[in-house]
Amino acid sequence: MAEIQQLSTADNNFRKQLDDLLAWNQVSDDAISETVNEIISDIRARGDAALLEYTSRLDNWQVTRASDLEIPRSRLEQAWQQTPEEQQRALMHAADRIQAYAEMQKADSWSFSEADGTVLGQQVTPLERVGLYVPGGKAAYPSSVLMNAIPAKVAGVHELIMVVPTPGGELNKLVLAAAHVSGVDRVFAIGGAQAIAALAYGTETVPAVDKVVGPGNIYVATAKRAVFGQVGIDMVAGPSEILVVCDGVTDPDWVAMDLFSQAEHDEDAQSILVCPDVEFVGRVKSSIDRLLPTMERKSIIAAALAARGALITCRDMDEACEVVNYIAPEHLELSVSDPELLVPKIRHAGAIFMGRHTSEPLGDYCAGPNHVLPTSRTARFSSPLGVYDFQKRTSLIMVSETGSETLGRTASVLARGEGLTAHARSAEYRYKRES
Repeated sequence: MAEIQQLSTADNNFRKQLDDLLAWNQVSDDAISETVNEIISDIRARGDAALLEYTSRLDNWQVTRASDLEIPRSRLEQAWQQTPEEQQRALMHAADRIQAYAEMQKADSWSFSEADGTVLGQQVTPLERVGLYVPGGKAAYPSSVLMNAIPAKVAGVHELIMVVPTPGGELNKLVLAAAHVSGVDRVFAIGGAQAIAALAYGTETVPAVDKVVGPGNIYVATAKRAVFGQVGIDMVAGPSEILVVCDGVTDPDWVAMDLFSQAEHDEDAQSILVCPDVEFVGRVKSSIDRLLPTMERKSIIAAALAARGALITCRDMDEACEVVNYIAPEHLELSVSDPELLVPKIRHAGAIFMGRHTSEPLGDYCAGPNHVLPTSRTARFSSPLGVYDFQKRTSLIMVSETGSETLGRTASVLARGEGLTAHARSAEYRYKRES
């Protein structure tokens, strides 16, 4: 039988139990941080030479020239041509849907004029160059390429640089095919903290970027945190999460498999069911016990469910929504008869999957919205990755001669109140002689 906690919101210590369940140490230990900082310093100091050494030592791939780290565009085209037709169709279908959704997110510049002729507005411009980190080797995710690259290209990013590690010299052809479909401009066969450092500071071969996005292991996450400020980053993501709210009518096998869908990522992933029907919760537990032995990644799923999974019984759907808002899950499934009634009550979730037929994996691959989502309760203040992450906004201010006096007098009073005389006189010069 699968081990998984069973909780009830009626328990006196439920909140503490929930806090214990949600606790996850996001901070890498001192040894990892020290290693990452050494790598970053080395890349900054020695550039390509250090990059070649780390690729040889950590990826077990011998490269003598830094120029050989770049994968030519012809290789991407070749990978696409060698991709089976069924996978080509799937990649194109997903790419088209992701692009259509991203197009709706584009922000445009705007301005308005005031009565005295003053013009205020906002100019929206794309980032110049973005770096995309993609996990490599056998654990490769072409869907991550699509989800990160397509919004960047829709935003108008001038150059998109992808880095992908090649353990033992192994490159995943489907990842390269996805890069081709997504319009990635350049690809380098590098990974780990050294790739993040190269993107952030540049080397003789790898150009420095303005922002780094994409998932990676603890060394990659630690490096992204360390270079933030030198470059922008998307987020430092934690383990994958799913929370299913169910009214007790959905097939319990569906719910069990939905919980498995995130638990199979790794042992730290979190899968939670919240339901007011005690009998149904028991049926889901039975489904978990019956289906788990059939799963290819059953040991990982079992470990994740035992460590961080839970079946939670609540009083009613209103309370279920309260639990959701406290947890602020990455993925939220509303497996209920009328999900649109619950959506207005949800304040904190990365993505909401509405209705019994909307399984979370559809969002991972091809529904359209981005699968890069806030984790570890950061949905309380963060949003999914989108086109807006690859655009920046600049304020526009053009004050008329009449407006320079109206605004200047206000600015003068406030500036002198703050003791900033030069500020005040700068404004005053525009509408009167200095006395």
